[in-house]
Amino acid sequence: MIIVTGGAGFIGSNLIQQLNHAGINDILLVDNFAPAPNLTGPKFLNLAGAQFADYMDKREFRAALKAGDFDNLKIRAILHQGACSNTLEDDGRYMMDNNFTYSKELLHFALDHKIPLVYASTAAVYGASTEFKEHPANERPLNVYGYSKLVFDNYVRRHMPEFKSTVVGLRYFNVYGPREQHKGRMSSVIHHFTRQLKDTGTIRMFEGSGGYANGEQRRDFVFVKDLAHINMFFAGLLPDSPRKSTHAVVNAGTGEARTFKAVAEALMQVHGPGKIEYIPFPGDLKNRYQHYTQADAADLRTAGYTAPFTSLEEGVQQTFAEEPAV
Repeated sequence: MIIVTGGAGFIGSNLIQQLNHAGINDILLVDNFAPAPNLTGPKFLNLAGAQFADYMDKREFRAALKAGDFDNLKIRAILHQGACSNTLEDDGRYMMDNNFTYSKELLHFALDHKIPLVYASTAAVYGASTEFKEHPANERPLNVYGYSKLVFDNYVRRHMPEFKSTVVGLRYFNVYGPREQHKGRMSSVIHHFTRQLKDTGTIRMFEGSGGYANGEQRRDFVFVKDLAHINMFFAGLLPDSPRKSTHAVVNAGTGEARTFKAVAEALMQVHGPGKIEYIPFPGDLKNRYQHYTQADAADLRTAGYTAPFTSLEEGVQQTFAEEPAV
């Protein structure tokens, strides 16, 4: 069995689809289907066509772990995507329980049973930094979401010399792709720009900010299928996966920053021509916004992952060739 937490979310549901494509259906899907104010649609729609063996609510799953219900099960890998990913959430106690304590529980279970654990971290740990190398000097989160992820990364780092089985943290950069329609404001700009272009014929993006001209803010946009592949690689689920255990906290990004205008141009190639309108930068994002991200992928490559990343243009094409589309 493979455990996928957050399995109904954007990245988790795409991960399950990719596991299915690899012939893997013996999956325990863990998620929380309770309504949340930051979501604009039900997550279960992401699972159309997905094959998995069982489902557990996150609270039920955590209780079962604590009770030892999984101690005698044969588990091939744990792919931990479950977290509170709302970057505007200010409830630090809630965020730390979801993103730190929950992750710590899974880590110790995986280590005790020598099960490969691959977990989702985030580029939000870098905050306003302009250097994206995995080094403490660059890690300055701007919100409690990024902070909660950094605290767990550091916990993993401190204990890494003791590990006897694979533990890999992946710092996701700006992820896009199908199955993110439920995320509301937290959806990628690919999703937001698409809705605007289809509804009004105009894509609205921020005026110059953070030292960048209109629409020239830059992000490292990474296609969600690439992230699924990286998870499966380090979890030992692919033919070319490492044969020895891997211990690392690494960036998961393309290493190439692209402008928001480049995103708009890629979308217009798919959906047809439109206009671009520049709008004032929102006040509630001040001191919370990354104007530029670009992964340093050297440590990812050193850890053994050598596959190329999907280009922005090809990823956008693939996103809208699939159902359900964003």
